[in-house]
Amino acid sequence: MSSIDRVPSITLNDGRSIPQLGFGVFQIPLEETKDATAVALDVGYRHIDTAELYGNEAGVGEAVAASGVDREDVFVTSKLNNKHLDFDGAVVAGRQSARDLGGYVDLFLIHWPLTTISDFLPRWRALEQLQKEGVVRSIGVSNFQSAHLDRLLSEAEIEPAVNQIEVHPYLVQEELRRYDRDHGLVTEAWSPLAQGLVLDDATIVRVAESAGRTPAQVVLRWHLQRGDVVFPKSVTRARVEQNFEVFDFDLSDDDMAAITALDRGHRTGPDPDSFDFVPE
Repeated sequence: MSSIDRVPSITLNDGRSIPQLGFGVFQIPLEETKDATAVALDVGYRHIDTAELYGNEAGVGEAVAASGVDREDVFVTSKLNNKHLDFDGAVVAGRQSARDLGGYVDLFLIHWPLTTISDFLPRWRALEQLQKEGVVRSIGVSNFQSAHLDRLLSEAEIEPAVNQIEVHPYLVQEELRRYDRDHGLVTEAWSPLAQGLVLDDATIVRVAESAGRTPAQVVLRWHLQRGDVVFPKSVTRARVEQNFEVFDFDLSDDDMAAITALDRGHRTGPDPDSFDFVPE
């Protein structure tokens, strides 16, 4: 079995499959994105997570096109830029993301709810329209809290397939992950290593030493065994390769519980209930 084949997939509520391990390109400059994505594809990643707000969708699309890997074999996630608050603007933006990413987007998300400044329902209607057009294949949300999801699920014609939220050992999000699971949404974990903050934690270091693994591998394995989709980011090939080598060991129930117990409600990113950034 190849390393690619060892990456498990999760079936979404629309019947499509998503690779559980992906490669994230957040904060990678556009001029470096093509090369970084090319390395990830060469290592074996077949899920790339980007966003219009990151400014590097085109680099991802160029890397996939030049890789020799069939576009149908690469699952690409992107997200609607916060500045597209109305239906028409969101539809236009989704079509552009699709053009930049090889003709379609496998999973397209509302990036932030922005409830202090905007109603997210018109944006959701736009995603539903894009899915009907075939411009995007699956649709979902990012950074939605349970109250946001309550409203969306009560109003949506098409239910979201995914909720991408910040999750790591210092922010384990048990209640929101349970909500997602109970309502048929797959949870994706962004900032899975808490931007490196958790890698020096004594508990994680102890588990890593016992397993003969790196702290990052242990944390990624913790995510995977919890059932979330995860997409670490690195521009260093050795680390990209290490992050991919997480399917030939398991953490014990005790180790899983010890890492989960590190929760302290610490966010590395904004609070979704108050975040209202809209770029010019």
